[in-house]
Amino acid sequence: MINFWNTYRESIIYGLIVVGLVLLLLIATKYLIRWLIGKAKKKYPNDEHHRISLVGRILKILWVVLGLIAFSLVFISEDKYDIAKQNFELILYVGFVLIFTIIGASIVEALFARTIKKTAASGGDPTSYKFLRYLSVFGVYFIGAILATLAFPALRGIAQTALGGAGILALVIGVASQEALANLIGGVFIIAFKPFRVGDVIKITEDLVGTVTDITLRHTIIRNYQNKMIVIPNAIINKEKVTNYDLDEKKICQWIEIGISYDSDIDLAKKIMKEECEAHPNLFDNRSNQDLRNGVPLVIVRVTNLGDSSITIRAWAWAWDYASAFVMKCELYESIKKRFDAEGVEIPFPHRTLVFKKDKNELKDD
Repeated sequence: MINFWNTYRESIIYGLIVVGLVLLLLIATKYLIRWLIGKAKKKYPNDEHHRISLVGRILKILWVVLGLIAFSLVFISEDKYDIAKQNFELILYVGFVLIFTIIGASIVEALFARTIKKTAASGGDPTSYKFLRYLSVFGVYFIGAILATLAFPALRGIAQTALGGAGILALVIGVASQEALANLIGGVFIIAFKPFRVGDVIKITEDLVGTVTDITLRHTIIRNYQNKMIVIPNAIINKEKVTNYDLDEKKICQWIEIGISYDSDIDLAKKIMKEECEAHPNLFDNRSNQDLRNGVPLVIVRVTNLGDSSITIRAWAWAWDYASAFVMKCELYESIKKRFDAEGVEIPFPHRTLVFKKDKNELKDD
């Protein structure tokens, strides 16, 4: 036993020191992360703190891996020391680059979050800040990835080229897909030309209507009237015609359009539609003083089309915004239908008259 101790004393002491340091670092990391999360919750009680927990997990893994490499030095020959030392330095470098990248991204996001909150509280438009937040966070992770790549000799040339300036664009174009670039450019156009902002109600197609909640590098998020979050790539938005109900004035002229049969009384149908529109609480008077002097009615009702099986009658009714206009349209269709049924105005369904011609042979037999 004494001989064993005398022979391996230095190795045993070295191993105990390594294990002790790893345990000490793990315990210190645990309490440090717990303290940081507690401070963050006090300052930002409504925010989630995933990145702090992620840094804690990375540090714990890093300490264990470095400890295993350091401990393995006891069992390897002297000619392998240089390789083990290089691996130790490589893991240490990449680990700390990863940690500082996450910390840097967290700081950037926190600064932008504070600016966005202040801008929104003062009644300003935070859309540009939200987009720049994603762009800045992406930039931090991009630089972190390049710095980590520098640790690998085989990839060092690519990293140095990317950091050279013009190489960044070439690298991004070479790696990113055409669709991803189209979405990124689309996001830049949205921020630059501002066809809509966060908080605006927009319509892209008949099924894509809602309030803009966020604009990112890749996509725009809207919340529809079913309270569902819809993620739309920016490239698609740039290809479509976007209706912004909050750009300039919010008020909307809602069409109430119904077809009646050719046998029905047109004047009675127009009278019913006018009365129902004027009685609705969401209707507001959009007439100017000149319109009032000229006797322009509050609700204009006209025949707009003579179809194959119906006469189309349209009423123009004004509402304050898209939401109230939508409710008004739905309720007016119901109330007008009930009045039509009660007063004998028919809403026809499409029908077709078929004419059958007799064959020439049949005509001769007749």
